[in-house]
Amino acid sequence: MEHDDWEAELADFKNTDVEVDATLEVDGKVYEKVGVKFRGMSSFGMVPAGSKRSLNISMDMANKDQLLLGYKTLNLLNSNGDSTLMHSVLYSKIANRYLPTPKVNLMRVVINGEDWGVYQNAQQFDKIFAQEHWGSSKVARWKVQGSPGGGGSLRYLGDDIESYKRLYEIKSSDKKKAWKDLVELCRVLTETDPADLPSKIEPILDIDGVLRFLALDVALINEDGYWTRGSDYSICQDEQGKFHVIPHDMNESFMPLMGGPGMGGFGMGGPGMQRGGERREGSRKAPDSEPASRRAGGGQGAYELDPLVGLDNPDRPLRSKLLQVPEYRQRYLSYISQIAQEDLDWDSLGPIVESLRDKISPLVEIDSRKLSSTEAFKQSVASQEGSEARPGNQNLRLFANKRRDYLLKK
Repeated sequence: MEHDDWEAELADFKNTDVEVDATLEVDGKVYEKVGVKFRGMSSFGMVPAGSKRSLNISMDMANKDQLLLGYKTLNLLNSNGDSTLMHSVLYSKIANRYLPTPKVNLMRVVINGEDWGVYQNAQQFDKIFAQEHWGSSKVARWKVQGSPGGGGSLRYLGDDIESYKRLYEIKSSDKKKAWKDLVELCRVLTETDPADLPSKIEPILDIDGVLRFLALDVALINEDGYWTRGSDYSICQDEQGKFHVIPHDMNESFMPLMGGPGMGGFGMGGPGMQRGGERREGSRKAPDSEPASRRAGGGQGAYELDPLVGLDNPDRPLRSKLLQVPEYRQRYLSYISQIAQEDLDWDSLGPIVESLRDKISPLVEIDSRKLSSTEAFKQSVASQEGSEARPGNQNLRLFANKRRDYLLKK
């Protein structure tokens, strides 16, 4: 960075479209005039100056042809609340077996000669991502911002496009037809009787991809997931007019349910509190008609999120409408079982965790800006389960074993 007060400069420009120019060196190769911004919501607001904050780097700020290994954006995530420093990496590795998902890797970051530790670098949901998965950069793309109230959950809000523009951020060309198609998807999903839903929804929505998305969301307990927040995901429409749902925020996965037995996740059946005690505005209880056993953690243990959570919640229509169709529900449950059987098997997951742990352990030891302790990292990635199963225990092997056992008994 050109100036010594670069951190204050980035903070000043946080909520603007201004990028601060910098020189980037990766593995000995120098890239001039890249753009740097702070990114994130709670991962920025809850982290004090001087500690690790998430960064966005635009390789092509000044030179549109400048790429890093074929990519034009770095999203360097600070792993806020994730003492393993690898939740997003693991979720991405597993999810990419089932549906298009942004890739994630680990990077060591040094700024002006000072070590800022290990970051998780998440692939941008951009034209390059679209080209990789659909063979075209012309797909329509939306990002659904964080919303504990589930406003961006594909509920039908009437035909006024402006109602949707407040909830869905279009990342591709802002075309009226794309918005009208999105509104029609919401209408069909919300208003169609379950018996008629397959014939109406399958021409416009990748059902199998959505069922896989929903299964991963719940099986891996994504506490920023669709099942609880109805947001923090991405949508695209391919050139044939079919919509696809894509994972986005994967950091708060692989963790036992906040509050443990009898307490819910965010925005569904819970007390409206997030990890660390901060109240999330807009959080609310599940509808009174929803059985307690179907709420997030309703009377259950910290690893026992019911795969059929939220079936009576009209604010989560991808779950409450699609899973009313017997064929879809059966297929969804088969994906839940597959994820538990194959991806949460420690014989498969353990070597990945151990390889990542061995690579970054020396860097974690010397990182003075990390957001959790070295001891917390060591405990969370230890090959032994360690202490008892309880909320706050982030040991990955314990999570995998407890979650797998529960899901395979359902």
